[in-house]
Order: sequence, then C-alpha cells, then structure tokens
Amino acid sequence: MFRFLHTADLHLDSPLKGLASQDDSGAQALLGASRKAFHSLIDLAIAESVDFVVIAGDVYDRDWKGYETGLFFKRGMARLHAANIPVYLISGNHDAASVISKKLNLPENVRTFSSRGPETFEPASWPVAIHGMSFPNRAVEENLVPRYPAPVPGKFNLGLLHTSLAGSEGHDTYAPCTVADLVAKGYDYWALGHIHQPQVVHEDPWIVYPGNLQGRHIRESGARGCRLVTVDDDSSVSACAWHSLDVARWAELKVDLDGVESLEAVLPRLRSAMGEAVEQAEDRLLALRLIVEGMTPLHGFLCSRPDRLEAEVRSIAEDFGEGVVWIERVKLATRPAVTLEELAERDALTKVVVETTPGTRGVADLPAEVTEMLNVLPGDVREELGQSWTSDGVAAIYDDARALILDRLVAKGGEA
Repeated sequence: MFRFLHTADLHLDSPLKGLASQDDSGAQALLGASRKAFHSLIDLAIAESVDFVVIAGDVYDRDWKGYETGLFFKRGMARLHAANIPVYLISGNHDAASVISKKLNLPENVRTFSSRGPETFEPASWPVAIHGMSFPNRAVEENLVPRYPAPVPGKFNLGLLHTSLAGSEGHDTYAPCTVADLVAKGYDYWALGHIHQPQVVHEDPWIVYPGNLQGRHIRESGARGCRLVTVDDDSSVSACAWHSLDVARWAELKVDLDGVESLEAVLPRLRSAMGEAVEQAEDRLLALRLIVEGMTPLHGFLCSRPDRLEAEVRSIAEDFGEGVVWIERVKLATRPAVTLEELAERDALTKVVVETTPGTRGVADLPAEVTEMLNVLPGDVREELGQSWTSDGVAAIYDDARALILDRLVAKGGEA
C-alpha cells in the first residue's frame, strides 16, 4: 500500500485584482491566502506521512517579477525533502517553459517532467509508474494523450496531465481530450490540473481534478484543497479523500426581500443569512458577495440609496468579529412591487410613460472593438468583464433604469 497527495493550480502569488488598494484586514488576509494554503498543503503531506506528492501544473501564476516566488516554493519543497517525501510535477499553461524566464534549482526530491515529450518515472520504493509531460508553451492545442506511453504492466499507472478536457466555462481550452481518451489509455489514476473547480470526473479508472488550493475571486467559491489517495496492494484505489486547505472561502449569498416593506425588516434577514454563510465557511475568512433580490416596495429606496444598504451590510459583517466576514460586493437585484399592467391602467399619462420607457428589446450586439478586446484576455478575466459588455449585461442596465422609472411612477408626494 502507498499514499500520495494530488494537487494542482497553486498559482502562487497570483494577483488578486481590486484588493491591493484596500487596507482592511479582510482584504489583506486574502492577499496572502495562496501562500498560507500552500503551507497547509506541506503540513498535510508531512502530518500524513504520504509517500509522494504529485502537482498537475500551474505552480506559478505567471513569470516571476523577482525570485521571491520561486524561493518561497523551493522552501516548501525543502520541507518535504527533509521529510523524505518526493514530488513529481508538470508545468501548465501559466508556468509553461516559454512563460517562466527565471529559474531556481529545486531540491533533489523534486522531479519535473520534460516539456519535450512525455516521460515516465518509476520510483524504486513503490509499484507505481508516473507518466507526465509539461507544457512547452502557454497555448497547447494538441491532444497530448496519444503521446503518453502505454501503461507499465504490474504497476499502478498514474498520469499527470494539465488539460481542459473537452472545455470548461471560464477556462481556456488547452490540451483538449475526452474522458474516453483517458479511459482507453489504461492508466489507473489520472491526476489532472487546469480546471479550478474540484471534481471527480470518473472512477475506475479515477480521473480527478483537485481544483486549486485557494479560491482567488467570487467565481472560485466553495471549499478548495487537494486529494489524498490511498492505493492498496492490488493496485486499486481504496480512498480518494478530500482535504480542505483554503484559508479564506468565497461565497455568493442571495437574500430574498420579496414583500418586505421596511429597511428594519430587511436587516434581520440579512443577519440570519450571513450567519448561515459564516457557519458554512468552517472557521475560515468568508469573502462574501451579497445579492438582494425579490419584488419589494423598497426597490426605489434601495436603488436611490445603495450606499445605505452597503453600509448596513458591512455593519452586520463587523458584528461577527474581526477577520470573520469580508464583503466583496453588495449587488442590488430587486424589482418594484408593481406590474406594468396595473400602472398602465392608472391614467393616460402614466400609460404613455410605461409604453415608451426603454425596455431590453433591441439591445445592440457587441461592438467589434469590444469583441476583439475580450478575445485577447485570459479566460478568467474575460468571463467577468464580458458580462458587463454582452447583450445580457447591457439589458440589465436597461432593466435597472426601467425599474427605477416605474418605481417613481408609483410614488405619490415622494412616498410610495
């Protein structure tokens, strides 16, 4: 029997946009989260006395500005070396051979797979053959699986591969392949990287994405960590256990204000929902995007005073204690408590306003310049930025303006 840790997508020192300019404790904690999660990975490997560690690409987020990021990773590898734990790693699209221009020699326990073609390492201590190939450049469009060697008879065959499989929203398509391709190869375990959402894609053989160690933004919500895999003497996987390693957890929380008529009634709902989210964060810093929605007479007030709602949310967050909740954003998605039909029947003038208020029909397609700009951006950046430029994003702006106008039509003397 032997055991190994499967991790990927460390993205050490990945820049967290919008946080560097904020000096509150929550933002500062998030800035150092990827390093703390990496420390937790090393601690886990040593505490569990694993036989080896495999890293399926993207140790680094981009080329180093200096050597500190590389030195930090080397210190972690040195701790594993002192504990007699080997490491086998491949490079992905973010730390491909053509991307990282600086280099540091790593401790002798670290074996990095070549970017020239697949290699196989067969450690003498365990009946395992580890196959892998690093990315030679950032954009690998070839299916690499056919190039991987045949499984070694009588051994547990473990494949390391950085791939998008058939593609995933928010991730560029690199080294594309299918589950059928991987199954047909005859390996016992595919240790994948690139997709940041943890998932077991297939069992028998095992095809696993461990996800990244630490969520970096709201689209990487939920628990993040690695897999601890146990292989029995008959070369079968008896356990593929999940271990959470994140030190901060991102979450999107929706609070329904349907029918709520006063701000005083809103606050208990916010507090209760936020309290549940804090519990689900499992004693980690909760990085929270809060969305209020529903049909409410308060819609007009909330639209005209978004600063008041945000201040109330941040005040509630502080009540949970320092370093418990950090508010990333408060988003308003409520609707006025009135139908267009009711307004149109009120009087002739209101009917004219209702019928001529801009709607979402006829929203123009994206300008060519915007499309070109989005196409050259990395997938994770393109996804969020693109939402504000797509027809849906433009339609949302029209909807907000329309709802605010209609809400004002309901008002009489400044009060609804």
